[in-house]
Amino acid sequence: MVHYLLKTKAGQFFLVGTFFIILGGAMLPFSDLMSQYFFYSSICFLGYFAAKNAVSVTIQTKSPNVDLLMILAALGAVLINYESEGAMLLFIFAGAELLESYASAKSTKTISELMSQTPRTAQLLKENGEVVEVSTEDLAIGDRIIVSKGQQVPIDGILDRSVLINEAALTGESIPVKKEKGNEALAGTINEGDVFYLKVNKLSNQTVFSNIIRMVEEAQNRPSKISKIIDRIEAKYVTAVLIIVPIFILTLYTFGDFNFQEAFYRGMVLLTVASPCALVAAATPATLSAISNGAKNGILFKGGTAMEALNRMNILYSDKTGTLTYGTFKVTDYQLETELLKEVVFMEQQSNHPIAKAIITAFKALDLSTIDHEESIKEIAGSGLVKGDLMVGKKNLFKNYEDENQYLSMHQKGHTIIYVGKSEKVLGYFALADQVRTEAAEAVKDFQKEGVKVRLITGDNEEVAQTVAEEVNISQYKANCMPEDKIHFIQRDQSMAKTVGMIGDGINDAPALANADIGIAMGGGSSVAMESADIVIVKNDLTKLFYSYQLSKKLKQIIMQNLIFAISVIVILIGLNLFGLLDLPVGVIFHEGSTILVILNGLRMLLQNKKSLLK
Repeated sequence: MVHYLLKTKAGQFFLVGTFFIILGGAMLPFSDLMSQYFFYSSICFLGYFAAKNAVSVTIQTKSPNVDLLMILAALGAVLINYESEGAMLLFIFAGAELLESYASAKSTKTISELMSQTPRTAQLLKENGEVVEVSTEDLAIGDRIIVSKGQQVPIDGILDRSVLINEAALTGESIPVKKEKGNEALAGTINEGDVFYLKVNKLSNQTVFSNIIRMVEEAQNRPSKISKIIDRIEAKYVTAVLIIVPIFILTLYTFGDFNFQEAFYRGMVLLTVASPCALVAAATPATLSAISNGAKNGILFKGGTAMEALNRMNILYSDKTGTLTYGTFKVTDYQLETELLKEVVFMEQQSNHPIAKAIITAFKALDLSTIDHEESIKEIAGSGLVKGDLMVGKKNLFKNYEDENQYLSMHQKGHTIIYVGKSEKVLGYFALADQVRTEAAEAVKDFQKEGVKVRLITGDNEEVAQTVAEEVNISQYKANCMPEDKIHFIQRDQSMAKTVGMIGDGINDAPALANADIGIAMGGGSSVAMESADIVIVKNDLTKLFYSYQLSKKLKQIIMQNLIFAISVIVILIGLNLFGLLDLPVGVIFHEGSTILVILNGLRMLLQNKKSLLK
């Protein structure tokens, strides 16, 4: 905090103003005039930024704000020769403002920490074998770079060999993970194995890390609903105070046994204690702190509204592949002639779906040089791929196809079956197996304990959906879902006044994520899904989602504590002033002290962890 005071202009003015207050207090026994001058100097320094903000915001928004109330109260105190009280008022108010700024800076520090974790340069391997150091911004897709042992990966790319990668910067998991040849290594992670070559597959502004930074920055500029409501109330409330205070002074002077100075003094006390400083600070510092806490733990909230909606969630719909399961399919069986197989593998190279990756991996040794590379390939979202009269996809695409070998009627329990058809005939199939994530059942159980209904909606077949649902203990599931079916289920529950969450990772999940009250994307999924979502779980771990749910509930609790406390303090202080039981110094201390307590309570969100949230 001391460093923050010294490096910011507002902090420097605060320190100078504080110094003059101390001098003013020290000179009181010796010289009233010198003491006054020191207090006036203190008011100038302590009130500078509040006065500047009061004037600029009032002109821009054409409505008064809290800063205006504080400046008027301080000037009023000076007019009736209470300059020491005016200086003390601005001292505590400026201190509270600095604390709130510090809270925001502490919250946004996450961004700079993230940015510092990605190297700015990379070792580029040229075609002639020369190695040169270049800026990551100058790297192009297809470039090859060298990553030495212990070095951070400077950009996203494809590995040329098996390596050990520490992904703690992205996922929070300190145990290194083994990455195979052909896997993707992400910027900001650390090479804990031998030197390897990386083929760049994303530009520096497209990496997972750059997307994290962008999303955190955007989130901190998107206020929650409660913050928006408080902002709207502030102007009207301040206007009401500015009207009531003169009436209050006039009433005391005209109908009470007060001279003008006494009535004016009581009016300045009312102007001070009625100010909504603590109320205005009730939500924003806490929300920013919670967003930063989430980012630090691999959860990206795209604004305070997403956090608010999450704690109200009644129903959570979940996709299967890549969400409840690892999404790392393996081809266990297939039936297809070689030439058609080559065509299918080429088609699947145009998709980033886990099933497509599995087929490509299983047949990566095939020579595809004889395939027609010119004919366009069309993706049917959530169903399959088409190239001319050749189609690869789910069973529903082949309802009107001839099926001489009865491929469409075959069953392999727990397997996903993908069919191949050409010229209105079913000619083959692929059987693929997936595995349920070890943490999925735990996360589902935790949500169900909290009263959140978890439902599975998947484009996969009935048998696979049932197998996965039973394994993670989900009683309600829907199989063979198209993207529009997922939207239908979400909208149906929304029409019954339910707050609906949807978690997924694929392109076919994007419409459902956009339609849900809370769209949640797995970080390992498609960029379209992440753009459509309100929350991104950087590590594909459902327990992280439950942590974010607990975090949102804690945020709601802290904001409610702040609101109740702030309103109670204002009401009590106004009541004491009405009965003449409150003077200006005590009013200032209790009122501005409540603001500081509210901000400190909000900062607690930065310190929350799994253990503290369970208490």
